[in-house]
Amino acid sequence: MPETQTAAAIETDILISGGGVAGLTAAAAFGAAGFTTICVDPTPPATSEAAEGADMRTTAFLHPSRAVLESSGIWARIAPHAAPLQIMRIIDAGGAEPEARLTRDFDAADLSDEPFGWNFPNWLLRREIVARIADLPLVDFRPGVATTGLVTRQSGAEVRLSDGTRVKARLVVAADGRNSFIREAAGIRVKTTRYGQKALAFAVTHPKPHNDVSTEIHRSGGPFTLIPLPDRDGLHSSAIVWMERGPEADRLAALPVAEFEAAMNARSTGLLGPLTLVTRRSVWPMMTQIAERFTAERVALIAEAAHVIPPIGAQGLNMSLADLTCLLRLCETDPAHIGEAAMLAAYNRRRWPEVKAREIGIDFLNRASMVEMRPLRDLRAGVLGALYSLKPVRKTLMRAGLGVR
Repeated sequence: MPETQTAAAIETDILISGGGVAGLTAAAAFGAAGFTTICVDPTPPATSEAAEGADMRTTAFLHPSRAVLESSGIWARIAPHAAPLQIMRIIDAGGAEPEARLTRDFDAADLSDEPFGWNFPNWLLRREIVARIADLPLVDFRPGVATTGLVTRQSGAEVRLSDGTRVKARLVVAADGRNSFIREAAGIRVKTTRYGQKALAFAVTHPKPHNDVSTEIHRSGGPFTLIPLPDRDGLHSSAIVWMERGPEADRLAALPVAEFEAAMNARSTGLLGPLTLVTRRSVWPMMTQIAERFTAERVALIAEAAHVIPPIGAQGLNMSLADLTCLLRLCETDPAHIGEAAMLAAYNRRRWPEVKAREIGIDFLNRASMVEMRPLRDLRAGVLGALYSLKPVRKTLMRAGLGVR
């Protein structure tokens, strides 16, 4: 019988495990920068709102994230669909009734002539980034294919894929989510904090314009956040992320539409007039999670493989793009030594402390937003009012939220 031969491994500069928004953006960024890149994900991306499994969440790209989107050729595709975020408004509704008793606006005009950021539906981002990747000859995107094995050496990494392919890469980028296969295969542990809390994500229409204002309404259980979207069928529209304790979130998700709309209108304090549900409701468990380190031999973690935080202050994906920006710059600065120990040590040194500091801050804000007791809600309102009244503190908070110094 003829001897069976094993197919030779494919060679590439970068292997990206994970085809969510962060992984796809990384593929476009590395490919546009001139690196051969393979991106795999076991689940083909849902690229229309009506598609089964479509991600109903939205992403607000803050101003510092725009540079990597422009350099990768993504911004030109998504800009026509952007809803600008000019003002970040915080409302405390923690009194006896769910009514706004304290409102504070953080206006991007206090910092520059640009908005804080721009909001997009996640399913639309996937559609446009996949289209951009198709135009990049150095990027090989393989939807429906998972990473199933990882072996690393000083000289490089070998990744086995679910279709039997072997890939030799100089650097493996783990963008495969909070339950990352690559992170686990590399032996990197995580610290996880669970809040007993879930978030509902959906879109609404409303009679009053949002005027490019993103609003967090705090009462108990977590923030109720309205994020601007472009008009929908001639009607003003917003995305909503509604965080509650787990059992209450599940109860809300199961309500008939009319009862759900009554509940969300009460929780919204009537800010934009009667809200009408126009998409399905998705539910996501809330946690804070951070990897003990962001690198291993020939491996770098980005996005939720490295860190997970609650959706407060539009931090999550912007932290992920900061990971990508740092990693890409290191590769471009010294392309002959991609994935080597010194480069990865620099990445971990620059990103881990920054992410840890933000994790601590978001954890504090989330716990404050969850408080049930009236005296604690009153204290929360008092602290917000005091911080806002000091203009230097207010500007510092805004710059910190954007991730700029």
